[in-house]
Amino acid sequence: MTYLVKLGELSLKGGNKAGFEKILARNVAAALRGSGAQLTTHDGRFYITCKEPASAEAAERIEDALAHLPGITGWAASRKTEKTIDNVLAACVEEARLCFENGARSFKVESRRTDKSFPFRSYEINCRAGDAVAEAIPSFKVDVRHPDAVISVEIREKAFIYGYEKKGLRGLPVGTAGRGLLLLSGGIDSPVAGFMMALRGMNLAAIYFHAYPYTSNEAKQKVITLAGILARYTTNLKLFVISFTAVEQRIKEKAPEAWATVLLRMAMMECASMSARRAKCKALITGESLSQVASQTVENIRCAESRAAFSVFRPLIGMDKEDITRKAISIGTYQTSILPYEDCCTLFSPQHPILRAPLAEASALYESLDLQPLMREAILSGEVYRQGYAI
Repeated sequence: MTYLVKLGELSLKGGNKAGFEKILARNVAAALRGSGAQLTTHDGRFYITCKEPASAEAAERIEDALAHLPGITGWAASRKTEKTIDNVLAACVEEARLCFENGARSFKVESRRTDKSFPFRSYEINCRAGDAVAEAIPSFKVDVRHPDAVISVEIREKAFIYGYEKKGLRGLPVGTAGRGLLLLSGGIDSPVAGFMMALRGMNLAAIYFHAYPYTSNEAKQKVITLAGILARYTTNLKLFVISFTAVEQRIKEKAPEAWATVLLRMAMMECASMSARRAKCKALITGESLSQVASQTVENIRCAESRAAFSVFRPLIGMDKEDITRKAISIGTYQTSILPYEDCCTLFSPQHPILRAPLAEASALYESLDLQPLMREAILSGEVYRQGYAI
């Protein structure tokens, strides 16, 4: 069995296309490591071949990898044959039988002849294949406008015939847009933000601020699980777990209660910047959505960002909770995010938080707390996880 993998946005990259394809090939190879499948590339297509006869487990492993990798527009399990019209017609009939057995009752044939030396034009291939299928399966009717199944023929270095094409994530291969540090909490929003930046080619690391014993080890494990889910889209993700208990206690003891959330977000941004520098990241990523909660008003976002030493990407800033929740469900993080273990942001939220903090006042309060020594100590004593395991 050969999987024909289609690349979308990469085809627009002109002279940089080869570099993007090389990174995607690396990601595909990493996702398929140990599966026995072989990846080859040719003329804007990727081909994944598995040993015959292909087991259901091998096919599932390949399709799961293709479904989770940004940069892929679609793929199809195809019949690969020599470029003769008889072979092409026979493969079309076999693919049509499979479609018919799966419930399709009408079809059309679409052909693409990249190899112009093939003696039949695309229209001729369509007509001949349509006639061959109709003769072999009389109950399978031709419908060029609204068919139940489309049998595709691609004439390249070989002939590829397939009837079922599946959609990929599209976007850009992870690793083509630098490395960003995701501020990952146990909530719904931040994993979605990380996924959306991965879809634009950004490699991810993540940081989680833990406040034991105020937040439980179950809350930490929830975040480790979320990082593992995101790693399926990036092929690799390192999670830094930082103990923020001392920082939060200092804020709680020394600052006005109404300011606790704003000051905590400022501290997280500064600590994340310190960690990003160590992890060679070029940006910070947050799950903020404008005015969703008290810390996400324009003024409070500005205060938090004032402590960032890197660009801050907020891919969810204009999305509402319904949009974000739907995306979380689709990428597989939602069920973990709603587990009832609260993070430190929730537990330390004041009853009446300040909504529009003046930057000058926020900065003065923040500087008076002298949090940097506590942050440096927290970073040095932090834990690191990869794929759910401590390293």
